[in-house]
Amino acid sequence: MTLTSTAAVPVPKTSEKPRARVGDRVFKALAAMAGSTVIIAMAMIGIFLLIKAIPALRANHANFFTSAQFDTTGGNLAFGIRDLFMVTVLSSLWAMALAVPIAIGIAIFLTQYAPARLSRPFGAIVDLLAAVPSIVFGLWGIFVLAPQLEPIESLLNRELGWLFLFKAGDVSMAGGGNIFTAGVVLAVMVLPIITSVSREVFRQTPTSHTEAAQALGATKWEVVRMTVLPFGRSGAVAASMLGLGRALGETVAVLIILRASASAGAWSLFDGGYTFASKIASAASEFSEPLPTGAYISAGFVLFVLTFLVNAAARAVVGRAVKV
Repeated sequence: MTLTSTAAVPVPKTSEKPRARVGDRVFKALAAMAGSTVIIAMAMIGIFLLIKAIPALRANHANFFTSAQFDTTGGNLAFGIRDLFMVTVLSSLWAMALAVPIAIGIAIFLTQYAPARLSRPFGAIVDLLAAVPSIVFGLWGIFVLAPQLEPIESLLNRELGWLFLFKAGDVSMAGGGNIFTAGVVLAVMVLPIITSVSREVFRQTPTSHTEAAQALGATKWEVVRMTVLPFGRSGAVAASMLGLGRALGETVAVLIILRASASAGAWSLFDGGYTFASKIASAASEFSEPLPTGAYISAGFVLFVLTFLVNAAARAVVGRAVKV
């Protein structure tokens, strides 16, 4: 018996990737261009601010980081950002300390406790706060809210005056135009942003997690504490950072409420002064000369960098929470 050899059957190669269609390649290129537009725009903004700020910084006769003086008149530049940084950070952090717990509480109530017939209209009312113009918040804050806060400010100063945050500042509490009032108004302004994002994140909590906790006999609060809050932690942090970015850059409302003061370097909530944004907006009439304009642009560049640092910190916190 003889064995006959058979010809080998060719096997088609499967390692080669299928060629992309022309439409796919075009769409991919357009999507890449659209994604890079944001990065390019942000880089160009930063470069523009830096280029315009350098001549003014070279002509500056004061320490840019530690001086409380901001004088750009008379051709003799002497400006610093110490007080601007202090008022911006203190008013924003005070606003976040008030807004974040309230916003998360509202989000938990709307998603876990409130019935549907109450959750939808109440959530819509909270979201409508974002549509109120800044100037309306500013006028409401200085004429309506400030007089109502005066007894609270006096009580805090009397009972906690030994703490630097509540000691008497350079603005009379009777006037109300201080960081304390501005922070309360900013808290109301950032409340819809934090509430809306947190509400959507809490609503995405897997049903299997909550049902498992309920099967173990957990109460409603224990279900929220063990499943909803851990699942939505990263989203709540991201929402808070979005609100902080809004508070750092708010201009009109803060400009109306905060009254200029001789010095705001005591880190007291009862100080006045300017934030970065309100200082730049208040001096728009000086933007006709390159060097004075460059002084305010340099302050804007610091605010630009500060916003980036806040977002970077938020990304780090969110990334760590996701890994955990």
